[in-house]
Amino acid sequence: MVISPEKELVSIIMPNYNGSLNLKETILSVISQTYTNWELIIVDDNSSDNSIEIINEFMEKDSRILLFKNKKNEGAAKSRNVALLAAKGKYIAFLDSDDLWMPEKLEKQINFMKINNYHFSYTQYEKIDENSNKLGKWATGPKKVTKHKFFQYDWVGCLTVIYDSTVIGKIQINEKLKSRNDYAIWLKACKKATCYLLPEILASYRVHSGSLSHSGLKKSLKNQYLLFRISENKNPISSMFCLLRNIFFGVFKKMFYERRVKNK
Repeated sequence: MVISPEKELVSIIMPNYNGSLNLKETILSVISQTYTNWELIIVDDNSSDNSIEIINEFMEKDSRILLFKNKKNEGAAKSRNVALLAAKGKYIAFLDSDDLWMPEKLEKQINFMKINNYHFSYTQYEKIDENSNKLGKWATGPKKVTKHKFFQYDWVGCLTVIYDSTVIGKIQINEKLKSRNDYAIWLKACKKATCYLLPEILASYRVHSGSLSHSGLKKSLKNQYLLFRISENKNPISSMFCLLRNIFFGVFKKMFYERRVKNK
């Protein structure tokens, strides 16, 4: 059974900061969608490169592309909040300014949600390098991600998520969060709907070169702790417990849900 999904508007949330290197390719992957009833809301976080010039060129040709500008660099949390408040669509989708979608991503995923009466979903994704070459790796996740599972770990790729705003709402997150603000959105959304996996690779996640240094790892762990402390208002002990649980299930995800493409 195939339900025509073309009636509802999809609002695509895209924060951008100095993303000019891959921005054009990312916007083109949206324009190439077989599902055409969308608006692309780009919030630029005071970029110093030529991002605005690139966006303006697309806006001149396509009225579905909208641009908002932060007066100063305020972080992705602020940018996502601005975009979510501006969104007019029944469905909210997320795409960072360096990642890509397959042409049928929106059409297939919204149809999947409508057929099954799901309000929150995600898909599998492949990994590409800075030059868009496939790395031979892809990621999947649990078939169903409940509130309990979301507090275990962030199982979903941001670039794959779509949710129904009429059920979940236009989520706003604490702008003090300088990292993991997409996860903060899922932790709020999962309190209103379970997230379901469409088991198909419909997006490409860009992996940038450079390994995580010791100081970078320490900062990452601190940000993960602050996610639970600030966004979920948990006490220090509960926040530390959530952090340790995240570390454990992060290893679990790498072992069981991140895979290599098999050679034929």
